[in-house]
Amino acid sequence: MDKDVSAGSGITTVAGRLALGITLLSFGLGHTAVIDGVSAADAVSIAQYVGGIGLFVAGLVALREGDGAGGTAFSVLGALWFTWAVSEGASGNEAGLFLLLFALVALSLTLAGGDRLGQGVYGLLFVSLVLLAIAVFAENDGLAKVGGWFAVAAGAVAWYAATAAPAHWPTAVPRRAAGRGVTATG
Repeated sequence: MDKDVSAGSGITTVAGRLALGITLLSFGLGHTAVIDGVSAADAVSIAQYVGGIGLFVAGLVALREGDGAGGTAFSVLGALWFTWAVSEGASGNEAGLFLLLFALVALSLTLAGGDRLGQGVYGLLFVSLVLLAIAVFAENDGLAKVGGWFAVAAGAVAWYAATAAPAHWPTAVPRRAAGRGVTATG
């Protein structure tokens, strides 16, 4: 089986990435305020049940199946989403600190390796959480909207990663050989 197509093809990985994608899309869209009357607070139920409980269970199942990387990522992210959802009334500094700590987890997941789509999701989540933490500390709504868009992008990549393997869509960006496409003049 082609390594690029099989990345994330396990049912647990697909379910975990779908749960993460849905959570990130709702969380991000809530922060962007692009939909009239929808705020980040509206994402709390999705974050608690789909992102929190759903991801945590997917992580435990992945660990049981021997997928240490996916199991760790999903269970830790599930615990963090659940915590965010149940502490949604936190003070500014407390919320900002939580977002920074959550960002460190996303950075660890990005640097841990894995397939490029997974790293892309976690990298975008890291940027989103850092921007949102700074926005909370600075009380800057504009920066929170930018952080929300990064979360939306992370959610879209997570959704694509979940859908790509079963749909047999490409999961890797082709690499050019060094020096290809450059012509010598003379």
